[in-house]
Amino acid sequence: MAESQLSAASPSAHPMANPGYGKRSVPDQLPGTPHDFVHLPPREAAIAAYLDRLPDGADISVKTLAKQLPYGQCALSTALNRIQQAGHLRRGRECVTADDGSSRWITRSWWSRTARDDDWWTAFTRGDAPRPQTARPTRSRAHILLAALGRTAPVLSLSESDCATLAPLVTDWFQRGASEDDVLRALTAGLPTPVHHPASLVRNRLTSKLPPPPDPRPPLRVLECANCGAPGRPESLPGGRCSACRGEHTPARPPAPLSAPKVHDRAAQIRAAISQRRQEKAHT
Repeated sequence: MAESQLSAASPSAHPMANPGYGKRSVPDQLPGTPHDFVHLPPREAAIAAYLDRLPDGADISVKTLAKQLPYGQCALSTALNRIQQAGHLRRGRECVTADDGSSRWITRSWWSRTARDDDWWTAFTRGDAPRPQTARPTRSRAHILLAALGRTAPVLSLSESDCATLAPLVTDWFQRGASEDDVLRALTAGLPTPVHHPASLVRNRLTSKLPPPPDPRPPLRVLECANCGAPGRPESLPGGRCSACRGEHTPARPPAPLSAPKVHDRAAQIRAAISQRRQEKAHT
Protein backbone atom coordinates (compact mmCIF):
# COMPACT_ATOMS: atom_id res chain seq x y z
CA MET A 1 0.00 0.00 0.00
CA ALA A 2 1.14 3.53 -0.75
CA GLU A 3 0.39 4.56 2.86
CA SER A 4 2.76 1.95 4.27
CA GLN A 5 5.47 3.04 1.82
CA LEU A 6 4.94 6.62 2.94
CA SER A 7 5.26 5.78 6.63
CA ALA A 8 8.73 4.42 5.88
CA ALA A 9 9.82 7.50 3.89
CA SER A 10 12.70 9.39 5.48
CA PRO A 11 12.10 13.15 6.03
CA SER A 12 15.88 13.64 6.25
CA ALA A 13 16.12 13.18 2.46
CA HIS A 14 13.37 15.70 1.74
CA PRO A 15 14.52 18.87 -0.13
CA MET A 16 14.53 22.20 1.67
CA ALA A 17 12.95 25.31 0.14
CA ASN A 18 14.81 28.55 -0.53
CA PRO A 19 15.58 30.44 2.70
CA GLY A 20 12.42 32.05 4.08
CA TYR A 21 10.04 29.75 2.21
CA GLY A 22 8.70 26.26 2.81
CA LYS A 23 6.92 24.80 5.82
CA ARG A 24 6.31 27.15 8.75
CA SER A 25 5.05 25.65 12.01
CA VAL A 26 2.53 27.75 13.93
CA PRO A 27 2.97 28.25 17.70
CA ASP A 28 1.40 26.49 20.68
CA GLN A 29 0.89 23.06 19.15
CA LEU A 30 0.11 20.05 21.30
CA PRO A 31 2.81 17.35 21.54
CA GLY A 32 2.67 14.71 18.83
CA THR A 33 0.88 11.41 19.41
CA PRO A 34 0.11 8.38 17.18
CA HIS A 35 -3.50 9.63 16.98
CA ASP A 36 -2.97 13.16 15.64
CA PHE A 37 -4.46 12.46 12.19
CA VAL A 38 -6.91 9.60 12.78
CA HIS A 39 -9.79 11.89 11.75
CA LEU A 40 -8.41 12.02 8.19
CA PRO A 41 -8.81 9.36 5.45
CA PRO A 42 -5.84 6.91 5.32
CA ARG A 43 -4.06 8.62 2.42
CA GLU A 44 -4.44 12.11 3.89
CA ALA A 45 -3.45 10.86 7.36
CA ALA A 46 -0.24 9.34 5.97
CA ILE A 47 0.64 12.51 4.06
CA ALA A 48 -0.14 14.71 7.09
CA ALA A 49 2.06 12.54 9.32
CA TYR A 50 4.88 12.85 6.80
CA LEU A 51 4.50 16.64 6.62
CA ASP A 52 4.49 16.83 10.39
CA ARG A 53 7.85 15.02 10.56
CA LEU A 54 9.47 17.48 8.14
CA PRO A 55 11.53 20.33 9.62
CA ASP A 56 10.57 23.94 9.16
CA GLY A 57 11.80 25.22 5.82
CA ALA A 58 11.10 21.95 3.99
CA ASP A 59 9.68 22.36 0.48
CA ILE A 60 6.08 21.14 0.70
CA SER A 61 4.94 22.27 -2.73
CA VAL A 62 2.91 19.77 -4.74
CA LYS A 63 5.67 19.32 -7.34
CA THR A 64 8.33 18.52 -4.74
CA LEU A 65 6.06 16.23 -2.74
CA ALA A 66 5.20 14.30 -5.92
CA LYS A 67 8.91 13.56 -6.40
CA GLN A 68 9.25 12.24 -2.85
CA LEU A 69 5.96 10.43 -2.23
CA PRO A 70 4.12 7.60 -4.04
CA TYR A 71 1.37 9.90 -5.34
CA GLY A 72 0.91 12.08 -8.41
CA GLN A 73 0.42 15.84 -8.34
CA CYS A 74 -3.35 15.58 -8.83
CA ALA A 75 -3.77 13.20 -5.87
CA LEU A 76 -1.47 15.29 -3.70
CA SER A 77 -3.31 18.51 -4.53
CA THR A 78 -6.61 16.91 -3.51
CA ALA A 79 -5.07 15.47 -0.34
CA LEU A 80 -3.54 18.80 0.70
CA ASN A 81 -6.88 20.53 0.21
CA ARG A 82 -8.54 17.99 2.51
CA ILE A 83 -5.76 18.39 5.08
CA GLN A 84 -6.29 22.14 4.87
CA GLN A 85 -10.05 21.82 5.31
CA ALA A 86 -9.38 19.74 8.44
CA GLY A 87 -7.49 22.70 9.93
CA HIS A 88 -3.85 21.57 9.70
CA LEU A 89 -2.65 23.78 6.83
CA ARG A 90 -3.07 27.26 5.42
CA ARG A 91 -1.31 28.75 2.41
CA GLY A 92 -0.83 32.44 1.69
CA ARG A 93 1.67 35.28 1.69
CA GLU A 94 3.44 37.28 4.40
CA CYS A 95 5.30 40.60 4.30
CA VAL A 96 8.80 40.27 5.78
CA THR A 97 11.45 42.90 6.44
CA ALA A 98 15.05 42.24 5.38
CA ASP A 99 18.14 43.30 7.32
CA ASP A 100 18.49 46.39 5.11
CA GLY A 101 14.98 47.55 6.02
CA SER A 102 13.34 46.64 2.71
CA SER A 103 10.07 44.68 2.68
CA ARG A 104 8.79 41.98 0.34
CA TRP A 105 5.90 39.54 0.15
CA ILE A 106 6.81 35.86 0.22
CA THR A 107 4.79 32.66 -0.06
CA ARG A 108 4.05 30.84 3.18
CA SER A 109 2.69 27.37 3.99
CA TRP A 110 1.68 27.37 7.67
CA TRP A 111 1.46 23.96 9.34
CA SER A 112 -0.24 22.87 12.55
CA ARG A 113 -0.14 19.34 13.87
CA THR A 114 -3.03 20.39 16.10
CA ALA A 115 -6.18 20.89 14.01
CA ARG A 116 -7.36 24.51 14.19
CA ASP A 117 -10.75 25.96 13.38
CA ASP A 118 -11.40 28.96 11.12
CA ASP A 119 -11.55 31.40 14.06
CA TRP A 120 -8.07 30.35 15.18
CA TRP A 121 -6.62 30.82 11.71
CA THR A 122 -8.32 34.23 11.43
CA ALA A 123 -6.70 35.37 14.67
CA PHE A 124 -3.34 33.96 13.57
CA THR A 125 -3.53 35.80 10.24
CA ARG A 126 -4.20 39.11 12.04
CA GLY A 127 -1.23 38.49 14.32
CA ASP A 128 -3.45 38.22 17.40
CA ALA A 129 -2.72 35.67 20.09
CA PRO A 130 -4.98 32.76 19.08
CA ARG A 131 -7.07 31.21 21.80
CA PRO A 132 -5.23 28.36 23.49
CA GLN A 133 -6.12 24.73 22.97
CA THR A 134 -7.77 23.20 26.02
CA ALA A 135 -7.60 19.51 25.16
CA ARG A 136 -5.06 17.05 26.47
CA PRO A 137 -3.02 18.99 29.08
CA THR A 138 0.52 17.73 28.58
CA ARG A 139 4.13 18.75 28.95
CA SER A 140 5.07 21.93 27.16
CA ARG A 141 6.84 22.11 23.82
CA ALA A 142 9.94 23.44 25.61
CA HIS A 143 9.91 20.59 28.15
CA ILE A 144 9.65 17.98 25.39
CA LEU A 145 12.61 19.50 23.51
CA LEU A 146 14.79 19.37 26.63
CA ALA A 147 13.71 15.84 27.50
CA ALA A 148 14.76 14.68 24.01
CA LEU A 149 18.01 16.65 24.02
CA GLY A 150 20.01 13.57 25.05
CA ARG A 151 19.05 11.82 21.81
CA THR A 152 20.77 14.60 19.82
CA ALA A 153 23.71 15.08 22.19
CA PRO A 154 24.04 12.26 24.78
CA VAL A 155 26.36 14.37 26.95
CA LEU A 156 23.45 16.81 27.49
CA SER A 157 20.98 14.28 28.90
CA LEU A 158 18.84 16.05 31.51
CA SER A 159 16.74 14.85 34.41
CA GLU A 160 13.00 15.45 34.62
CA SER A 161 13.66 18.09 37.27
CA ASP A 162 16.24 19.83 35.06
CA CYS A 163 13.79 19.90 32.14
CA ALA A 164 11.05 21.45 34.29
CA THR A 165 13.45 24.11 35.60
CA LEU A 166 14.95 25.02 32.23
CA ALA A 167 11.74 24.87 30.15
CA PRO A 168 10.81 28.56 30.76
CA LEU A 169 14.16 29.61 29.27
CA VAL A 170 13.41 27.61 26.09
CA THR A 171 9.93 29.13 26.01
CA ASP A 172 11.56 32.56 25.90
CA TRP A 173 13.34 31.46 22.70
CA PHE A 174 10.09 30.27 21.12
CA GLN A 175 8.37 33.55 22.02
CA ARG A 176 11.15 35.38 20.18
CA GLY A 177 10.53 33.42 16.99
CA ALA A 178 13.13 30.65 17.35
CA SER A 179 12.34 27.15 16.09
CA GLU A 180 13.27 23.83 17.69
CA ASP A 181 16.19 23.57 15.27
CA ASP A 182 17.44 27.02 16.33
CA VAL A 183 17.44 25.97 19.99
CA LEU A 184 19.11 22.64 19.28
CA ARG A 185 21.88 24.28 17.26
CA ALA A 186 22.56 26.77 20.03
CA LEU A 187 22.73 24.04 22.66
CA THR A 188 24.74 21.42 20.78
CA ALA A 189 27.21 23.35 18.58
CA GLY A 190 30.86 23.25 19.70
CA LEU A 191 30.37 21.32 22.94
CA PRO A 192 33.37 21.08 25.24
CA THR A 193 34.89 17.71 26.11
CA PRO A 194 33.97 16.55 28.63
CA VAL A 195 30.69 18.16 29.74
CA HIS A 196 30.76 18.10 33.55
CA HIS A 197 27.42 19.77 34.31
CA PRO A 198 24.88 19.42 31.45
CA ALA A 199 22.13 21.45 33.15
CA SER A 200 24.51 24.33 33.92
CA LEU A 201 25.83 24.37 30.36
CA VAL A 202 22.31 24.36 28.90
CA ARG A 203 21.21 27.16 31.24
CA ASN A 204 24.25 29.26 30.32
CA ARG A 205 23.72 28.84 26.58
CA LEU A 206 19.97 29.49 26.76
CA THR A 207 20.69 32.71 28.64
CA SER A 208 23.77 34.01 26.82
CA LYS A 209 22.59 33.17 23.28
CA LEU A 210 18.98 34.31 23.70
CA PRO A 211 17.86 35.95 20.39
CA PRO A 212 16.79 39.61 20.44
CA PRO A 213 13.09 40.37 20.90
CA PRO A 214 11.04 40.25 17.70
CA ASP A 215 9.69 43.32 15.99
CA PRO A 216 6.50 44.22 17.90
CA ARG A 217 4.65 45.16 14.71
CA PRO A 218 1.83 42.75 13.78
CA PRO A 219 2.58 40.52 10.80
CA LEU A 220 1.12 41.24 7.38
CA ARG A 221 -0.44 38.02 6.13
CA VAL A 222 -2.86 37.16 3.35
CA LEU A 223 -4.46 33.73 2.98
CA GLU A 224 -5.18 32.22 -0.43
CA CYS A 225 -7.86 29.82 -1.62
CA ALA A 226 -6.57 26.25 -1.69
CA ASN A 227 -8.32 25.60 -5.03
CA CYS A 228 -7.88 28.70 -7.17
CA GLY A 229 -5.25 30.66 -5.26
CA ALA A 230 -7.40 33.80 -5.00
CA PRO A 231 -6.36 35.97 -2.02
CA GLY A 232 -8.96 36.91 0.55
CA ARG A 233 -9.70 37.80 4.15
CA PRO A 234 -9.54 34.78 6.50
CA GLU A 235 -13.25 35.01 7.33
CA SER A 236 -14.07 34.74 3.60
CA LEU A 237 -12.06 31.50 3.28
CA PRO A 238 -13.63 28.98 5.70
CA GLY A 239 -11.77 25.71 5.37
CA GLY A 240 -9.26 27.53 3.18
CA ARG A 241 -11.60 27.87 0.17
CA CYS A 242 -13.31 30.90 -1.36
CA SER A 243 -17.07 31.10 -1.87
CA ALA A 244 -16.81 30.41 -5.62
CA CYS A 245 -14.86 27.17 -5.03
CA ARG A 246 -17.37 26.18 -2.34
CA GLY A 247 -20.12 26.58 -4.94
CA GLU A 248 -21.80 29.47 -3.15
CA HIS A 249 -23.45 32.36 -4.99
CA THR A 250 -21.52 35.61 -4.73
CA PRO A 251 -23.79 38.71 -4.76
CA ALA A 252 -23.11 41.07 -7.63
CA ARG A 253 -21.09 44.12 -6.66
CA PRO A 254 -22.96 47.46 -6.75
CA PRO A 255 -21.93 49.74 -9.60
CA ALA A 256 -19.01 52.01 -8.85
CA PRO A 257 -20.01 55.60 -7.96
CA LEU A 258 -19.68 58.23 -10.68
CA SER A 259 -16.71 60.55 -10.58
CA ALA A 260 -17.25 64.25 -9.74
CA PRO A 261 -16.89 65.45 -13.37
CA LYS A 262 -19.44 62.89 -14.56
CA VAL A 263 -21.86 63.98 -11.82
CA HIS A 264 -21.54 67.63 -12.92
CA ASP A 265 -22.04 66.71 -16.60
CA ARG A 266 -25.11 64.66 -15.73
CA ALA A 267 -26.59 67.51 -13.68
CA ALA A 268 -25.97 69.96 -16.56
CA GLN A 269 -27.76 67.62 -18.98
CA ILE A 270 -30.77 67.42 -16.65
CA ARG A 271 -30.92 71.20 -16.24
CA ALA A 272 -30.69 71.67 -20.03
CA ALA A 273 -33.50 69.15 -20.58
CA ILE A 274 -35.73 70.93 -18.02
CA SER A 275 -35.03 74.32 -19.59
CA GLN A 276 -35.85 73.02 -23.06
CA ARG A 277 -39.07 71.48 -21.79
CA ARG A 278 -40.16 74.82 -20.31
CA GLN A 279 -39.43 76.64 -23.56
CA GLU A 280 -41.51 74.11 -25.49
CA LYS A 281 -44.43 74.62 -23.12
CA ALA A 282 -44.13 78.41 -23.43
CA HIS A 283 -44.56 78.23 -27.22
CA THR A 284 -47.61 75.97 -27.06
